[in-house]
Amino acid sequence: MHNDTVMHGIQFLQDLAVVLLVAGATTVLFHRIKQPVVLGYLLAGFIIGPHTPPFPLIHDEDAIKTMAELGVVMLMFGLGLHFSLRQLFKVGAAALIAAVLEITVMIWVGYEIGQAFGWSQMDSIFLGALLSISSTTIIVKALEELRLVNEGFAKVVFGILIVEDILAIALIALLSGIATSGQVAVGEVAITLGMLALFLIGVLIVGLLVVPKIITYVARFRSDEVLLVSVLGMCFGVSLLAVKAGYSVVLGAFLIGAVMAEVKEAPKIRLLVEPVRDMFSAVFFVAIGMLIDLDLLIQYAVPIAVITVAVVLGKIVACGLGTFLAGTPVKGSVKVGASLAQIGEFSFIIAQLGLTLKVTSDFLYPVAVSVSALTTLLTPYLIRSSDGIATVLVDRTPAPLRSAMDWYTRWVENLRLPGDDVQRTRIRGLIRKWLMQIAIDLALITGAMVLAWRLAKAEFAAPAWLPEWSGGMPTVWWMAVMIIALPLLVHLWYKQRALAMVLAELAIPRGGTARADHIRVIATLAFQAIALAAVAALLTAISLTLLPPWPVLLVLLGVLALILLLGWSRFITLYYRAQVSVMETFAGNPADATHHAPAPALLDEAVMLPIELPLGIAAVGKAIRDLEIRKACGASIIAIERNGTRIVNPAADEILAADDIVTLFGTEDQVRQARTLMLG
Repeated sequence: MHNDTVMHGIQFLQDLAVVLLVAGATTVLFHRIKQPVVLGYLLAGFIIGPHTPPFPLIHDEDAIKTMAELGVVMLMFGLGLHFSLRQLFKVGAAALIAAVLEITVMIWVGYEIGQAFGWSQMDSIFLGALLSISSTTIIVKALEELRLVNEGFAKVVFGILIVEDILAIALIALLSGIATSGQVAVGEVAITLGMLALFLIGVLIVGLLVVPKIITYVARFRSDEVLLVSVLGMCFGVSLLAVKAGYSVVLGAFLIGAVMAEVKEAPKIRLLVEPVRDMFSAVFFVAIGMLIDLDLLIQYAVPIAVITVAVVLGKIVACGLGTFLAGTPVKGSVKVGASLAQIGEFSFIIAQLGLTLKVTSDFLYPVAVSVSALTTLLTPYLIRSSDGIATVLVDRTPAPLRSAMDWYTRWVENLRLPGDDVQRTRIRGLIRKWLMQIAIDLALITGAMVLAWRLAKAEFAAPAWLPEWSGGMPTVWWMAVMIIALPLLVHLWYKQRALAMVLAELAIPRGGTARADHIRVIATLAFQAIALAAVAALLTAISLTLLPPWPVLLVLLGVLALILLLGWSRFITLYYRAQVSVMETFAGNPADATHHAPAPALLDEAVMLPIELPLGIAAVGKAIRDLEIRKACGASIIAIERNGTRIVNPAADEILAADDIVTLFGTEDQVRQARTLMLG
């Protein structure tokens, strides 16, 4: 037994040595001829693979496949580390329209090609899916080698890639459901996407609150080894969480990478992870190359050629058209389309998913690899020649059509410019921000209730003291979720009240008759009533399977109301501290990132309390000196967060605005009194 274990270990070491030695040689060769190293990895896999004579050089393919799966995790984790959530918020209509149009068109094109060749419906669906996503790794590497990263069209390309990455994760989850059920059911699709959205929001929000603090703590040890091991531990931990939640490891690795991309130590983490990622991802691409069967490629040479042409032309047209519709000039649109005309890592993952679920034919994976290799080879040349292609297209376009296209581009550009009514523009921005915050709150509450439902289904043993008439463990889980959700519900109350006031102001502007003022008040109350009814209906709908019997429910609602009444101010403080923590993470400047000398003993009792100023309170529209906060209670306003901008130590004549996050400084009693004074 011991000898077998030793021999197996030696055999694995031999296989790994062969993989890395051949991969090293091929990547050196491809560097010398200035071609993407990914092609070198694929060639290495083909050379050592079981389908290449005279004999296979790898004996334990299962061990290599296991390392390749680790490579998928590291590859997606690395992509996540280069994925900026802040950049996502700045992505305009060009990226969203182009990405959606590209994915829709290419799924249709791939499906039609598969059907034309007589392939099964599932093969055709997976072919369309794997043709729809471009390769982030290959595009970034190509643009870096061509020194075009800072060009205007490149920024649009990166924006499209960000949207594509998110849609690709949704697509993978959707394909898993289709492969399991064998059909596309609208209800199941909606549930799948809804659950995915909840998982995404939950992991991102919790991650942004927790991960930066962990990373900052670990970084204090000033040990690269400790930081690397901790980071990889969180990477594989969240990947496991995704698997347990019914998703792929790809989703977990990508999400935790995206969260870590926002921490202050992100550049250092990228440097530490990069060698590990490169090694495992090299094994991943080599393992893909090992699947290339020359006989199979010869047999499917015509489909490979047709699919390659379809990818290049389809992506140039779809991405170019989508970018143009969003207002980018024709030349820039063509360059964007040419940059995205290939498939890559997500395509391999989608093809692997089909094999794993045993719903696609064996030939689909090597066909995808071959198309990826050909399109990867063409990418640098397409980018270089995109200027010439665009010039030819523009020159050959009829003059009336060219004038209409120029007019359309100018018209879309003018739509992006703010109007003359600055106040209304700002109000619309506030409405969008509040709606987003309300949506996140509702998504978190819904996600918590879904998790409670799953825990209730796990049939935990009810304690002996819990009588049967109480509803059992579902009642316990429901009550636990409601208590946890109380800070979110308090925040929802403030946001919906502010939103109702703004909507009423927009519908019935001030300056009219007294009757109009009365109608405005009625409209405000109506908006509030509608919002409260909608929230109540949602809470009831998502908790139907957990709701206690009616007598117990009424008692528990009374308990919740009492907790809410006694802890209202603490819930507000808890929520806004969490919100400020997330903002600090996005700002890349956490509160504890800067090390100062220890505070004097005189400040030991001092605290800082962030509060948000909703529209309609007395403090909004007043200067700080007019509030006389220091005179009334001894506290001070030391900072204001306004539309992503920080005002530290604001002047006394600074006017407070709705949605400002004001930081109060003083003793606990002083800041509590100041909060009451400001919020009324």
